[in-house]
Amino acid sequence: MGWTNSHLHQFIKNRTFYTERMSDDDTWGELDNVDYKNMKISDLLKKEKEKIVYEYDFGDGWEHDVLLEKILPSDEKLKSPICLAGKMACPPEDCGGVWGYADLLEILKNPKHEEYDSYMDWLGGEFDPEHFDKDGVNKMLRA
Repeated sequence: MGWTNSHLHQFIKNRTFYTERMSDDDTWGELDNVDYKNMKISDLLKKEKEKIVYEYDFGDGWEHDVLLEKILPSDEKLKSPICLAGKMACPPEDCGGVWGYADLLEILKNPKHEEYDSYMDWLGGEFDPEHFDKDGVNKMLRA
């Protein structure tokens, strides 16, 4: 996604929550939580068409369906996953979830909007929501 992994997040499958166990979490045992520390995504997705939910930033409430579309034969040449295609840029961190992002896009369409300059400053001076950098994604996946 391009986010900084700086917010609470979890994977959800069959009403079980796979998340990082925090040392100060007094409610851990009250839910069906599993510490994902030593897990791989392949531990949760084993068959084609299986799906899990990835929830990121509980305040903004981003939810993503992760679908295992196809299992390919093993290829010893591949050392990491590869992005084959994508669309659009990742929404900026802390933009307010789906509704906040929709507002941001509307403001960016109108340079005369009263909040345009403050949003551009917050975004670092530029943001192209249509841009997708497949090479940049693959560089992150290799790292």
